[in-house]
Amino acid sequence: MSPSDPGVVDGHGPDATHPPGEELERFTAALRRLTNQGVLTSASPELLGHAAAALDAVADELEPVTPAWAPAVPAFFEGMKPQDFFPFSPMIGRYNALAPPVAVEVVDGAVHGTGNLDAAYEGPPGCVHGGVIAALFDELLGVANITAGVGAMTGTLTITYRSPTPLKTDLTFYAKVQGVDGRKVRTMGTIHAGDRLCAEADGIFILVDHSKFLAHTETHGGSADA
Repeated sequence: MSPSDPGVVDGHGPDATHPPGEELERFTAALRRLTNQGVLTSASPELLGHAAAALDAVADELEPVTPAWAPAVPAFFEGMKPQDFFPFSPMIGRYNALAPPVAVEVVDGAVHGTGNLDAAYEGPPGCVHGGVIAALFDELLGVANITAGVGAMTGTLTITYRSPTPLKTDLTFYAKVQGVDGRKVRTMGTIHAGDRLCAEADGIFILVDHSKFLAHTETHGGSADA
């Protein structure tokens, strides 16, 4: 595939048979880098003003080709990595600069992830924000459900914070379905820094009719009364 191929769309685009291209991934990486720089910057007011003007110019250029809203419909492409089930997710989406840089794979039916979170995700000094940890668990347990063939909506999610989760440290993530009881799917997960357990999660997810849910999303998504 190449950018010149009329059947390939780099962004959300109308062609749902292809994933976004490498240009969007580069763009997202640059945004993530800028976000971290914004949190840590010691730049002068003059340099910040220059940078803001340059970024405004880029935003103005992109504005005409940016729709007001597009549904975050899960994607499934042959050979894709699990985090790309939700390519624009704010938690592990490859093409969302809000997402922490976490990569996941499925081994023996369980989700295994690695990541190293920088200053943009700080809560207590030197530690990952507890809300970010909870959101990551919600997403990773959801990926475990999908890979097990029981994709479901979050019912309850219980997080136990065992020890501080450090920034700028290689972290490992784990999630696996524990069982299914009727419409309820129970899934657990952990985060470690080396051998140290930082946090664990226990989630109950509810199986739903996804066709009806997606139809509702496409009809009402983005509206004030959704």
